[in-house]
Amino acid sequence: MSVAKAGEFGLIARVTARLGSGPSVLLGPGDDAAVVAAPDGRVAASTDVLVEGRHFRRDWSSAVDVGHRAAAANLADIAAMGALPTALLVALCIPPDLEVRWAEELADGLGAEAALVGASVVGGDMSSSPTLTIAVTALGDLGGRAPVVRSGARPGDVVALAGRIGYAAAGYTVLSRGFRTPKLLVEAYRRPEVPYRAGPQAARLGATSMIDVSDGLLADLGHVATASEVGIDLRTAAFEVPAQMRDAAHALGVDPYAWVLGGGDDHALAATFPAHLALPDDWRVIGRVVDGSGLTVDGKAYKGPAGWDHFR
Repeated sequence: MSVAKAGEFGLIARVTARLGSGPSVLLGPGDDAAVVAAPDGRVAASTDVLVEGRHFRRDWSSAVDVGHRAAAANLADIAAMGALPTALLVALCIPPDLEVRWAEELADGLGAEAALVGASVVGGDMSSSPTLTIAVTALGDLGGRAPVVRSGARPGDVVALAGRIGYAAAGYTVLSRGFRTPKLLVEAYRRPEVPYRAGPQAARLGATSMIDVSDGLLADLGHVATASEVGIDLRTAAFEVPAQMRDAAHALGVDPYAWVLGGGDDHALAATFPAHLALPDDWRVIGRVVDGSGLTVDGKAYKGPAGWDHFR
């Protein structure tokens, strides 16, 4: 059945029937607006959009995968502020001939990813469009803590990373060359594994700045360096490059550090911490904050691509 045959309200009923309700939801889908508890008195909010052909391809990823990716991109931003995600709002622009089943499975992926952090899909909107587009807004609770912003890094801080880096970019390259293995890399592109708990953990530890790595480590840490008016130097020896990534890089003629330093979509979290702090296992030190401006790698300017730019 196509979404045109199901109709707008029929599709909404099918999709919302598949969604659960988390502890922060006081009123879910069905009214003009949802109601979400905000015990902190402040709400962290972030929005992101995925456009077919630009951010995902249906021949590369299932609808469930796309749902996980769309949710993860926004939930990671909330975690990067040091907040706990509570709710998602989703707007779908759908070609009329899209199968209802695809939209239902998209909802399954969105709901499942949100459930990993105790959040829920609480509402949204639908419209007909020639291009399949998914716009997600995430809300989060700061839990009484100050938000961890990009402008707090100071010379002498260490730079640390939580989560995987370079895996999704490697998977994208593998898929774009017409291959489907190594599975580790392809699945990392299709469905990121976000270190959600590391965001609030970093806030409790006293992180001075933090960012979600969505566009590339160098590009995103560049935002931190600019906002904080500091320099950042990274050490390549600090990164773990798995054998599958090294093998794929060799086979495809790619420097694996181009994926690690310039690749996005893993949604790792990068943060700066005072040097005296003992960091838990979720975080590994990858560099330091220095006087000056911009980013260097092993003390030198990096010549490769820094990351993704939506308009290039």
